[in-house]
Amino acid sequence: MSGLEYARHRGVRLVGLVLVVLAALGIVGVVVFDVPLAEVLADGLETLASIVTPGYVARSMEMAAPITLAAIGGLYAEKSGVFNIGLEGFMIFGAFFAAAATYLVGAGGAVHAWAGIGISVLLTMGLAVLFAVLLIRYKADQIVAGLGVWFIGLGLVPFTAAVIWGSRNSPRLPGVGRLTVPGLSEIPFFGRVVFDQSPLVWLTVLVAVGAWIFLYRTQYGYWIQAAGENPEALDTAGIDVNRVRYATVIFSGGLAGLGGAVLLAHSSSFVGTGQTMVDGRGWLGIVAYLFGNYNPLGAAAAALLFGGVDMLQGQFQTLNIEASSKLLGLLPYVVVIVVLTGWGKTQVPSSVGEPYESEE
Repeated sequence: MSGLEYARHRGVRLVGLVLVVLAALGIVGVVVFDVPLAEVLADGLETLASIVTPGYVARSMEMAAPITLAAIGGLYAEKSGVFNIGLEGFMIFGAFFAAAATYLVGAGGAVHAWAGIGISVLLTMGLAVLFAVLLIRYKADQIVAGLGVWFIGLGLVPFTAAVIWGSRNSPRLPGVGRLTVPGLSEIPFFGRVVFDQSPLVWLTVLVAVGAWIFLYRTQYGYWIQAAGENPEALDTAGIDVNRVRYATVIFSGGLAGLGGAVLLAHSSSFVGTGQTMVDGRGWLGIVAYLFGNYNPLGAAAAALLFGGVDMLQGQFQTLNIEASSKLLGLLPYVVVIVVLTGWGKTQVPSSVGEPYESEE
């Protein structure tokens, strides 16, 4: 099955899953609460229409963008045979680097925000180089090293933020704004979602499509897949397996850093308290590419699902729908459990986590 066919198959299954859930809720309403089926369906559709507004969809896409970027970076590394469990840590560094660079460059307009994003990607790629050397050359335990990146990010970043700003949180910083197409942005529903959107969302879309094309339609993409599935065969063909793995691990760190920078640009200030503003999105990125079976488009769809769930709490408050904030806060993790247990088997690359030494 090709990557596109797989993504279509997953999409059909997702629609089917949603329909099953809605049908189950309708049956519960009819049987348990003795409510007429027509009334259940009408109320359900009316509530759904009030929740799924253009603004809600647009904000969900914004929240999905950082998760998508981290997921694509992680799946590239794992496709080559390296498990980058440090995505959460790289996202923390990426968000902080973007905030610090934007602040130090100058609190101007969108140009400074874009400069901060660019500097952040370069710096996180530098960290990823050290991480790759540790994993590939010195054969460090990939799980332990990835957790180390996360713990260092949780400790070092808030400390450095306090040194720069006198607080773990930064002041308000300039963002990138929205990309608005005059005229087209007035189209009902799709105008706000498509033509009045953050440019970073469309950058993420381009990255996802480009990552799929590169992985499944180019020679180097086949090398990446071979490095994770059959490194001996790739080595026999004269391709340096470890060089491929270096490239993907550095790419994954840079892309996770970009995810953190995008999160910062959409939030306008860095938050270093608690689990920092990243707050588990790197872990969701890992779940997203597992959900998408290592397909960039499938990972992006999963990230959009998580982004939409994450935005429900704010949407309920806007609509004055009474719901427990604690329960809504747990909803993304419930979705993760459902996805991992009920979505089917994920085909993990056979050589993930195994260091490779050339036979020469």
